[in-house]
Amino acid sequence: MDVPIMNKELSGREFEGRGEDLENEPEKNKDLKSTTADSHDNDRTLLEKSFVGLYVIQRGRFSYVNSTLSNLLGYESPEQLIGKPFWELIHPDDQGLVKLGMEESQLFPNRHIFRVLKKDGAILWMRMAGSTTTYQGKPANVGHLIDLTEFKEREIALNNSLERAQTIINEVEDAVAEVDLNGTITFTNEAGCRIWGHTQEEAIGRNFRSYVDEETAKNIYQAYNKVFKTGIPGKNIVYEITRKNDGGRRLIEDSVSLIRNADGVITGFRVVDRDITDRRKIEKELAEHRTRLEAIFGSVKDAIITVDPELRVIEANKSTEHICGIVVKEIAAQIFPQCLNQCSKSCSEIMKKTLEKRTTIKEYRIECGHQQRHQQTVSVSSSPLLDPEGKFMGAVLVIRDITLVRELERELRERHQFQNMIGRSKKMQDIYRLLEDLANLETTVLITGESGTGKELIARALHYSGQRAFKPFVTVNCSALAESLLESELFGHVKGAFTGAIRDKQGRFKAANGGTILLDEIGDISPLIQLKLLRVLQDKVFERVGESIPQKVDVRVVACTNKDLKEKVKRGEFRQDLYYRLKVVEVSLPPLRERLEDLPLLVNHFCHSFNERFKKNIEGISSEVLDKFMNYPWPGNVRELEHAMEHAFVLCHERVITLEHLPSEIRDDERIEKTTIQKIRAIEPNGAQGILNTLNRVHWNKTKAARLLGISRQTVYRKIDQYKLSDNV
Repeated sequence: MDVPIMNKELSGREFEGRGEDLENEPEKNKDLKSTTADSHDNDRTLLEKSFVGLYVIQRGRFSYVNSTLSNLLGYESPEQLIGKPFWELIHPDDQGLVKLGMEESQLFPNRHIFRVLKKDGAILWMRMAGSTTTYQGKPANVGHLIDLTEFKEREIALNNSLERAQTIINEVEDAVAEVDLNGTITFTNEAGCRIWGHTQEEAIGRNFRSYVDEETAKNIYQAYNKVFKTGIPGKNIVYEITRKNDGGRRLIEDSVSLIRNADGVITGFRVVDRDITDRRKIEKELAEHRTRLEAIFGSVKDAIITVDPELRVIEANKSTEHICGIVVKEIAAQIFPQCLNQCSKSCSEIMKKTLEKRTTIKEYRIECGHQQRHQQTVSVSSSPLLDPEGKFMGAVLVIRDITLVRELERELRERHQFQNMIGRSKKMQDIYRLLEDLANLETTVLITGESGTGKELIARALHYSGQRAFKPFVTVNCSALAESLLESELFGHVKGAFTGAIRDKQGRFKAANGGTILLDEIGDISPLIQLKLLRVLQDKVFERVGESIPQKVDVRVVACTNKDLKEKVKRGEFRQDLYYRLKVVEVSLPPLRERLEDLPLLVNHFCHSFNERFKKNIEGISSEVLDKFMNYPWPGNVRELEHAMEHAFVLCHERVITLEHLPSEIRDDERIEKTTIQKIRAIEPNGAQGILNTLNRVHWNKTKAARLLGISRQTVYRKIDQYKLSDNV
């Protein structure tokens, strides 16, 4: 059966002729009926087994469909489609594409592909082809429907992909272009038009030589020719162009690769252009800025080291070699502590703290313990290193050599403070010097003194002024625990070691590993604990309660007591060998009554501290209160003074603390005798004699005198005028 293309519309003459043929058809076929009857059943079987959907439409309704078509449309049998209007199956939006009587000359490409609705409402893309003929003696449209859904979906996906690719290419900031082997532009994206200053219509077919001078064109040709000969993509091909729209000069950077056809023959070049005009300008400015910074960086006397979050050295200046004794060129990208082979590495601990907590540490004094620079003292500051967006990128360490400054201070200055200890008396000055000598030694120290004199402050000063400053500082009150509990507290225990030991516990010695442990009230420990403590001091080894496995520990031991250990040794209450192990160096703290010249400094210190704590603005104490303080015996020492000041701050609502604000035991003490204000001023560091002594020591250098006195230079001048002081030397 002849099946011409779908929708062929017969002309009037053809239709009349076809009508005559239809009227005479029975006579013509009469002789054929007998010969063809047997073949009809076979033909119908072949139609049912066809792989395409076959149909016959009469008066707009299906009069025949094969099973293939009914299955495609989701119907159980062909009979369900017989009599069903053809147009109900066409998607409403596509019904205008189908005209069963359309002339072949009126068909447009792809107009015969449309959407068909299945029984369940699902959509199929189908291609329809047919012709107008007769069926069972009546006019009919006979043809076939082919399911193109899978191909159509792939076509749609491909078109979408192409559209996305085109969108991406047009949205990138860099120019993407293609040129043939003659240098003629065959494709460019929107960025290329923007960079080169032309429209796509102007660009296509134009040769690249029209944008550059003759010398530049020669250089571009050589670069592209190298890519052509070697097959290796070219990068960083930089040249200058003249834009077509405004005549502006721009610096362009090319990346070039070859284009090959299906046979592998080179047909052109694919190019990615980047306008680097602004980048080169910024790079030049940054290079100039870096040169200036490097000049400053190299001329600074302080060592400056920058590291990343993993402590790898980013950069270090020349002064690092002089202060730290390391070669700067050899430490780049190295772990900073591993570069320090001749010192105690204390500065690296400070840097680690900055990296861990991302906080600034300012002017922390340490002794380097340098093998080649004995007694070198430095002031170390460490700060987080941030990029312009504020992102954390490491730390910067500044090391200033203050060895000469420290020696000068030790010679010229009566220090009023060391760590958190306050005092300018001779006894306190001697203690400060002793603590400096002990700070970086591993010697066991015994601190003695009455209760309240500040023994724990001495221990902390030893720890925080030495190499262990950034390691743990652990305190144990030996008099507060029974023997069994103290042993567990010091050394730890294992699960089941005693009743109530439900889990393993780490002892204080283990917790203090690498740092310092303070054994407070050491004179109150039992003989058993004394014996075990002796082993720790001798061998740096201990065993947990309930365990026989020795554990090594690196701890500096500082002990303190208000008892007379020597007398306890005589009475057999304290082991002599432990006593001498503890008393390698003894720091004896004087009671407050023996250093009354420090009392005004202590009062000022507590005033400042309690003003911050209580949010008050009390200027100080009255002369009567100072007179009381100077004659009071202070049995509780500095701790009692602190509590007295706190008591006064609670009661005082004025600008000055008076007698009525003091605790009754001080206010009503009968032993207090009057002392003149002149006697008090004589021992004040900022009194007339104190200022004169300081000026004489520094040969009347006002700046140095102000620094040593802890006051401003203007105040020094004012005091000189106030007390009528003069340089008589």
